[in-house]
Amino acid sequence: MTTAPHRPAPVGREELLSRLERVLHTRGRALLTGPAGVGKTEVALAEAARAEARGETVLWLATLPSDREIPGAAAAALVASVAATTTWAGLGATRTEPAGGPAGAAPAAGTLAAPALTTPGVLTSGAFDDLPGPQRTAVAMLCREAPIETGGWDPIALRLGIARILRALTCRGPVLLVVDGVQYVDPDSADLLRFALHLAPPALRVVAVETPEPYGETGEAYREPRPAPYREPRTTPYGDPRTAPNRDAHRGEEARTAHLWVPSEADVLLVPPLHADEIAELLIHHRLPSRMAGRIHRASGGNPRLALAVGRSLADARTPVHHAEALTLSGRARDLARQLLGAAPPPVRETLLLAALALRPSAALIRRAGRPNAEADLAAAERADLVSLAEDGSVTFTAGLLPSTLVHDACWAERSAGHAALAEVVDDPVEAVRHRALATDSPDEELAAEVAAAAELARRRGNSALAAELALLAAESTPGRNGTRRIERLVHAAEEAARAARADLAMRAATDLLARDAEPADRVRARLAVLDTAGQGLTGLDEMYVHAMEDSEGDTALRAAVQLRLAVKYVLADGDPHRSRTAAVESARLAASVGDPRTEAQALTVRARMERALGSPDAEAVLARARALELAERPLGIRNAAQILTIRHALFDDRLTDARDELNALLPLVQRRGPVEDAIELFRTLAEIGSRNGSCPAALAHAGQSLALTLEAGLSPGPAWYALALAETAGGSFVRAASYARRSVQASEEEGDRVFLSRSRYALGRVQLINGDVAAALETLRRVQADERAQSTVDPSMLRWHEELAEALLAHDAGDEALALLSEVRPVAERLGRHTVLLGCDRAYALCLAAEGRTDEAAELLTRTAESFARAGLPLEHGRALIALARVERRRRRRSAAQGALQAAATVFERAGAVPWLALVSETPAGEGPGPAGGGEEAPPALSALTEAELRLARLVSAGASNQEAAAKLYLSVKTVEARLTRIYQKLDVRSRAQLATALRP
Repeated sequence: MTTAPHRPAPVGREELLSRLERVLHTRGRALLTGPAGVGKTEVALAEAARAEARGETVLWLATLPSDREIPGAAAAALVASVAATTTWAGLGATRTEPAGGPAGAAPAAGTLAAPALTTPGVLTSGAFDDLPGPQRTAVAMLCREAPIETGGWDPIALRLGIARILRALTCRGPVLLVVDGVQYVDPDSADLLRFALHLAPPALRVVAVETPEPYGETGEAYREPRPAPYREPRTTPYGDPRTAPNRDAHRGEEARTAHLWVPSEADVLLVPPLHADEIAELLIHHRLPSRMAGRIHRASGGNPRLALAVGRSLADARTPVHHAEALTLSGRARDLARQLLGAAPPPVRETLLLAALALRPSAALIRRAGRPNAEADLAAAERADLVSLAEDGSVTFTAGLLPSTLVHDACWAERSAGHAALAEVVDDPVEAVRHRALATDSPDEELAAEVAAAAELARRRGNSALAAELALLAAESTPGRNGTRRIERLVHAAEEAARAARADLAMRAATDLLARDAEPADRVRARLAVLDTAGQGLTGLDEMYVHAMEDSEGDTALRAAVQLRLAVKYVLADGDPHRSRTAAVESARLAASVGDPRTEAQALTVRARMERALGSPDAEAVLARARALELAERPLGIRNAAQILTIRHALFDDRLTDARDELNALLPLVQRRGPVEDAIELFRTLAEIGSRNGSCPAALAHAGQSLALTLEAGLSPGPAWYALALAETAGGSFVRAASYARRSVQASEEEGDRVFLSRSRYALGRVQLINGDVAAALETLRRVQADERAQSTVDPSMLRWHEELAEALLAHDAGDEALALLSEVRPVAERLGRHTVLLGCDRAYALCLAAEGRTDEAAELLTRTAESFARAGLPLEHGRALIALARVERRRRRRSAAQGALQAAATVFERAGAVPWLALVSETPAGEGPGPAGGGEEAPPALSALTEAELRLARLVSAGASNQEAAAKLYLSVKTVEARLTRIYQKLDVRSRAQLATALRP
């Protein structure tokens, strides 16, 4: 038992912690319960840290499984810890004299005789000197600081002694007692603590942490009868050893329900598993790769301990694990799954194995397959949180690692028997064929043909994932002597897996095929399938591209397909739009020469994207050619198609109504029949549109759907996190926006995705600037500038970082550099006709004018800019221009005009549902414009000559900061601070810090 250290709230547990505090405040008792590894102890530690921060005494009692068999173990630990963690006034460090009298004297009857000690014990600490003699004697026996007499300790005295100790502790202030592992508290201690807590005052609050023992009651039915081992009679603390068997039997009944009070529903708080997004945050918190967060969540079922074990398995892998590869699971991850499964009695494990083998497991199916007690077994497994049972009897494992471990650890004979039994009872012919194939160890052409036919049937039903699995199973069931047929089926399986976005199956099929004597064309098709399932993670697949180019030599159609994939790689992984455009041009030419309009349309789409990024006026004409080909030859999907690029161009041009309407028309079709990547792309684009046109609640909803689908599909969450960062900036929370942007940066770096790395840094820098963290924003946006220039991006509408960087530079007292940046981007925007980009530049330029003292011109320009943003249907930009206008009006000492601009901005933000922006202007005092230069109070008129950067420094110095402290706070050098202070003194005509402080007073 120790005083709990300070620690932040565990990931995803803020709401649970708030509920816990409410329960403790109203009821004084709370029971945290949930499966092993779900994070109950972390929640209790966080609550203990909060209590300690409030000045409360925190006692932590952590039990072990062995404690349950030791009478009084937990109570003794509690008593010892009270003495160890509490400072009692007037007590020395050691006591060498027995409590019952002078050294060497025999103790009187009913008193405690403590041996001479050189180090303090529980009783010698003096913590319990106020206890009456019989109670001290009983407590000493409990703590083994006095011999247990033949009659044992006095149970009533011991009960009263424990209660008195806790009551005395609460007299010193509030106390929080945390019992971690209450299920291991021995029955004797549970009885003592129940009595003590019953008499305890309200100042003693208790948190009990319990991991339920699901097989405690049902396990008896499965346990083999064993003869009880012989044990010597022992003297119990309660006296006559002849009563020990009865007490032990009673203890066995209580051991499973060692509650310290009778909990009501209001006391019990279930600690749930984490959501996929929270698992991603947990991985980042522990410096583990987050790009596999979706797959890790599926494997762990949201159990933090399992998720971290899987994450560490990936981090410890010799080579980075690609999305198309199976998760590398170390012994630690498997062992944790085995621990969860190991507690299950053998009959339950046999039932669970059948559930793991079934495609759609249910209690009825498993019962018909030979498990007559299936319902009881599954109910026991559900209490253990291994599975969940629906009302219709369907079974779902709580973590993907559990069924995979069951199958992994089962021998071939067990798996074969299970599949054979299931094949006889399933009511779907497709599933029956699957089980028959999996029950057979020898290839069979007739069976392989049946499986191939079942795969085609599954595809027609729209179950692409099952079709991909069966296509691969058909290939693997094909005898080796039919080598050509097996290769054909492997190619088909790889391509079916690509359509189903099953990267793991595509890689399995391709690996099998590439190990055989396949034709070059077949090898290319298999490799292309793997590349098509790679998502954003293309950097680890260079060898695939090299071999695909070699094998496509002489085959024009395949070479066109390979060049198309290279064009995508060059921009995503290499950040080279010039090479991407060249490859796209070559792909389109080759495809046209062999009459392949589908590949030609895709290549022209990639080329149009690159032409736009490079600022070419040919972009729209190329895109129109691609759209015409698509109308004649319907594409397989909309992702990377001309249709979606046309929508994105409308988004870049702020033709938001057109973009939204086209997407809304596509969405129902994609949700019904399209691949998951298409739905992700649509929801992400809808989120970007909503973040731009002021549909803030819709933007948050669409971004959330994009992330959920991304994590479910096991794809990299970087793009979805970017969309969420934009949506949160518009209508959620600036803090969450920064968090999502940082996650997107990390995931994009892990994937080597240059495009979304630049975008996510832009989103992060933008929200840092809005929050007033100018130094961090400047650093982030400079990296965006470097990224975009390295990628030769010319068109400023695709990522609007220029205006943000200009404002950050101005706030950092680099006005000349801000003006130079605006002068650089403005001619490009004018040449390309990017009207709303020019409006953003006008907003930043107006702030530059204000910094130069040309406030009248600045106010006039901002007024026009705000009106233009409103006409363009960009409410958030409209409101932001009004905020800038309020800042300028403050400089002009027009308090009423500044207040009017802020009120107008608040109206705009409220109508758009822009919650964080509304809070930003609502918290701003009259006359003070929020933003990177906001200081929190009205500036005196004399300070209007100062720039925003000078004003921030002046306030810091006047508050007592030294030059070194101000430099550290503002991320400047000391020399820069000194030079800036000199200018401030000159402008305000002051000569000392004292005079500066006087000048700053309103």
